[in-house]
Amino acid sequence: MARYTGPSCKLCRRERTKLFLKGNKCNTEKCPIESKNYPPGEHGLNRRVKFSEYGVQLREKQKVKRIYGILESQFSGYFSRANSQKGVTGENLIKLLERRLDNVVYRLGFASSRKAARQLITHRHFLVNGKIVNIPSYFVSPNDVISVKEKSKKLDLIHDSLRRTKDNMYSWLNVDKASLSGTFMQIPERDEVPLNANEQLIVELYSK
Repeated sequence: MARYTGPSCKLCRRERTKLFLKGNKCNTEKCPIESKNYPPGEHGLNRRVKFSEYGVQLREKQKVKRIYGILESQFSGYFSRANSQKGVTGENLIKLLERRLDNVVYRLGFASSRKAARQLITHRHFLVNGKIVNIPSYFVSPNDVISVKEKSKKLDLIHDSLRRTKDNMYSWLNVDKASLSGTFMQIPERDEVPLNANEQLIVELYSK
């Protein structure tokens, strides 16, 4: 499975905003964006770039792609699928990304970041409707039940993450911390998704 393996914090610095790629570290003073809020590299601090229209659109696409932790070919595939569906293409794109199993595991609070969620999924710690699913990009459907495998219920990584998560933070998810399970109630509407992004810029980029 192809994935980005470089430094996560450099991605946040490149986009000059927190992408919350390192879990709990992002909420502490150790987050590099707090002290180095400029692009990485030798000339990052002194570089003053005025983006063109294309540049603004590209940076928005890169930001969303990095937030969800997917590569270019995958992202392009999601956009093509979103564009072929009825409705607003940008909103369809976000809905597809929110349905990824790694994102749902993260939103449920079983992992501190999407990257951590992907690792737990590939190591076969989660069930979907009672069956092991080890594919992070698996699309979750309404009423699917995501649960921690019985042999994995003592993992400190999962319990530590749950302790830092508020109960039922999202209207489209229902979490049962006692049983270490959660239900994907419905596909969220765009205004329900806490994502600081302008997906219309991505639509405009791909429309060129």
